[in-house]
Amino acid sequence: MLTPRQKAPDLSVETLGFGRFVLADETPHRFTLICFYRGLHCPICANYLKELERHTPAFAERGVTTIAVSSDNEERARSMAEKVGASALRFGYGLSLPKAREWGLYISASRGKTSIGIEEPALFSEPGVFLIRPDKTIYYLSVQSMPFVRPNFGEMVQALDFVIKNNYPARGEFTGAV
Repeated sequence: MLTPRQKAPDLSVETLGFGRFVLADETPHRFTLICFYRGLHCPICANYLKELERHTPAFAERGVTTIAVSSDNEERARSMAEKVGASALRFGYGLSLPKAREWGLYISASRGKTSIGIEEPALFSEPGVFLIRPDKTIYYLSVQSMPFVRPNFGEMVQALDFVIKNNYPARGEFTGAV
């Protein structure tokens, strides 16, 4: 189980127009925000990523870089980026399912076509949002087993103002006996 303050797993994926994303090479001022999404087939993901695209400049103002990552291939990732109208948000693709599991993401099996008529991949990862410090330790994580009820990016931007002002520590780090 991943916990705050521990080193994040390695992550390296191709991106659309930004070269290869390698977490170990990221140099944000404060955090790297990684948003794992289900894929092109998910209409909820498209709306969620539109919100992340809209808030990416606010994150950047706070020293936070952003990337959306899925196990989709390049073509499907490009279609999602176009659907989202991405210009500031980086899109990574080709996340392997073993790597998704390493990040603690849940894996689902296809149920056929979704409500928007796009075929789900045979297997794909469910959503997760992570804030990773420049030292590559996990500051925040939220992993869902369903596409619904995800962290709100507007609230996260506001929370970052508090975190930055108060040098608020990562919480949820205790792994001892209770």
